[in-house]
Amino acid sequence: MPGPNKAPGHIVLTSHPGGSGTKPVPIKWGAADAATRGPVVATTTEPKHRNVIGAHAGAYALYRALAIASGRLSSMHVPDLTNTAPAEPIGPHPQWADPKRIVSLDPWGHMVAEVFADRLKAGWDIRPTIAVTKARINLPELREAMSAGRLKPDGDVLLKSGDVRVTKIAIEPVWYLPGIAERFQVNESQLRRSLFEYTGGMFPELVTRSDLKVFLPPIGGHTIYLIGEVAALTDPEKKVACRIHDECNGSDVFGSDICTCRPYLAHGIEVCIETAQQGGAGIVVYNRKEGRALGEVTKFLVYNARKRQEGGDRAATYFERTECVAGVQDMRFQELAPDVLHWLGVTRIDRFCSMSDMKYEPLVRSGIEVVERVPIPEALIPADASVEMDAKKAAGYYSAAVPDASELAKAKGRSLKE
Repeated sequence: MPGPNKAPGHIVLTSHPGGSGTKPVPIKWGAADAATRGPVVATTTEPKHRNVIGAHAGAYALYRALAIASGRLSSMHVPDLTNTAPAEPIGPHPQWADPKRIVSLDPWGHMVAEVFADRLKAGWDIRPTIAVTKARINLPELREAMSAGRLKPDGDVLLKSGDVRVTKIAIEPVWYLPGIAERFQVNESQLRRSLFEYTGGMFPELVTRSDLKVFLPPIGGHTIYLIGEVAALTDPEKKVACRIHDECNGSDVFGSDICTCRPYLAHGIEVCIETAQQGGAGIVVYNRKEGRALGEVTKFLVYNARKRQEGGDRAATYFERTECVAGVQDMRFQELAPDVLHWLGVTRIDRFCSMSDMKYEPLVRSGIEVVERVPIPEALIPADASVEMDAKKAAGYYSAAVPDASELAKAKGRSLKE
């Protein structure tokens, strides 16, 4: 007996203009208002509305397909967005109207139920790519900071239990391909071809549909934790602290001691709490880019190579061992890092909790002022992570101290990672 998701008699291809039988609704990236910009529509309940390449929640799209194929999800399901509005208002900000400032997310992605209400009522399947909610976080390191007297509960930002009140934001990537190409100083056709070829031809529209300018890549996005009043982010009289953190599951979740990821994340949250308690706000941007976007399998292979090489793990060969395995030292491409901050309306960061020049320089180039760079305290660096830290400092990592040049000379000039 056929299930509720029996395959249709024919498949409508969208790999060429006119394949869906209609011209897609244009997206005018960088328009000052949502109506002029137009919605991002990637779903297939009504193919004629589709105007982007890819799928919503791209990293999980295959699970959705599996759920439909197995009959657990109706292919015609349209989300009911009742009561899903943002728990805190974000924007619009002037940066949203600059097509060069934001190229990797949809600034209107959390407001679709509001700004595209008429089209939703008409049956359009327009889905949010951003969600804003309220939550609490609790880390043992914060309780330790309270016990040590570095943090004190105020009953508002930080509670006696160690809970921290936050505004939590999830963001799916939405790439404006002309803007991505310009940001990386490559030809758009070259970018499209690379994306097409190195995803195994998964998205033929990349090379056949030049009229589709927006791509929803099948990668992880960002989670933002805002500490303090959201309005403080754009108040020139209030201070802003920020930690941009790239995912390291082994350290962030399980506490492995081969790197400084979790200690620096916890320290950044502590600085954000301090700043919020002083009337400002703190931002923690958590990016899904495991293993420098090389992946966890590659990362663990590199760990083995570093520890088993002749002479043991050492700073002078730290980057070389990664490149030998992966072919490149880092694929996180921090050129896209400022987009989230521009979406929040941030123009100045008073305390930037990062020593990475690869994170710092794109922010400054994009017009965000960085007043102070806050290094991780030496006491928080695990013993097994000293090799990594020494190599990074020699390669350009921000630090007040100068490492031993005799041991680290080979690392000079190499790209800085965090």
